[in-house]
Amino acid sequence: MSLRHRANGPELMDADDLDADIYAAVVADLARVNRVTLAARPTLAFLDRIARPGKRLRLLDIGFGDGDMLRRIEHWAARRDVPVELVGIDLNPRSERAARAHTPAQSAIRYVTGDYADMGGGWDATISSLVAHHMAEAELVAFLRWMQDHAGAWLVNDLHRHGVAHAGWPLLARLARWHPIVRADGHLSIARSFRPAEWPVLLAAAGIGDARVYRAFPFRLCVERL
Repeated sequence: MSLRHRANGPELMDADDLDADIYAAVVADLARVNRVTLAARPTLAFLDRIARPGKRLRLLDIGFGDGDMLRRIEHWAARRDVPVELVGIDLNPRSERAARAHTPAQSAIRYVTGDYADMGGGWDATISSLVAHHMAEAELVAFLRWMQDHAGAWLVNDLHRHGVAHAGWPLLARLARWHPIVRADGHLSIARSFRPAEWPVLLAAAGIGDARVYRAFPFRLCVERL
């Protein structure tokens, strides 16, 4: 598969008829992938830049999947004495079921099924992880505009369309014995993601001139606006 341009094929986990138990197993394995690939590190570093001890932080996670990022943020906030309101929004109702099953009962995280555009404004921060590559360019531009208009700060934490990552993923996924859907979708996700030079064009189309595009190890490509 050539990586010169973004791939546009559908991912198996996005199928409307995917069984809810299989979906839960897939997003649970994706949470394991996120731990192995240090996926939370750029998001927590972003929060370190914007949060202040004792000052309330109202945060929306768009496309929460298994809820693993919000659970990491809840622990981060407790360690740093940052009072938080943590809300996740996801279009897929199977995500809410899976996230609730994998989240301790005492957690204050609120999971919502629906469209981010219906969540209103006033957010101190919005974040997304492994969501941008699921979107067509027009959808992503609209998403960027919404975050710019409705949040004080925002972060897109996504994959970097890189040849080494694309070539190495099948071996890593096979060695880790992740779910077959995770193996297939992960390979396609890398091919559907963006390269650094492509983000400024998207940001310009969204009318955003004050965002930063940067790489994070390993093979993450992030966009933030503080």
